[in-house]
Amino acid sequence: MTHKTHPKIYRIKETKDWLSRGFYERGMKEKLEEDFKIRKFLEEKIGTLYIEKIEIERDLDKINVILHTPRPGVIIGKKGQDIEKLKKEMEEKILKQKGVLRIEVREVENPWTSAALVAKWMASQVEKRVPYRKVLKAALAKVSSQKGVLGVRVQLKGRLDGTEIARREWMQKGRLPRQNLRAEVDYGEAQAFCTYGVVGAKVWIFKGEKLE
Repeated sequence: MTHKTHPKIYRIKETKDWLSRGFYERGMKEKLEEDFKIRKFLEEKIGTLYIEKIEIERDLDKINVILHTPRPGVIIGKKGQDIEKLKKEMEEKILKQKGVLRIEVREVENPWTSAALVAKWMASQVEKRVPYRKVLKAALAKVSSQKGVLGVRVQLKGRLDGTEIARREWMQKGRLPRQNLRAEVDYGEAQAFCTYGVVGAKVWIFKGEKLE
């Protein structure tokens, strides 16, 4: 029998890279736990809709956190006040030491070519009780019209529109190679927490092949 593989982990070092990188002399378990706490803290403070991904780079006693966002101004704040406040709070609550953290904010130029951001948008629409078919069609139309996108698949799974029986609905447009490791397939998922249960959103975006 075949087994489903995560599209990103399947392509590590081919078209993708690890989100946590660094050199660990000792205490790898503690540092990994710190990474989870950093991500959770930032998502709670900023909101998942404004975060595409969080990369963490470690170099002995230094930590560099890279935030990818479509709204850098919201995170940085006036004259960088908000980002400094975040940094100070993280050093006090999570790292328990000062002067080791650096936060870098990078802008996502086109949110509609990011699978993670599209999935989060779909989840937010489902939470607002927008009919699931409307959400799927809107996401498919918006993503497929972007420059550089060769194929897209969008999916919602759960008690759609509050029906008694959970099911999966999806739409696809263009090519979406699953087995080719050189294929640059961006994948994102999110959850919508509704009164009738949790609805999962998944997005695959094919952007061509990586040829060396």
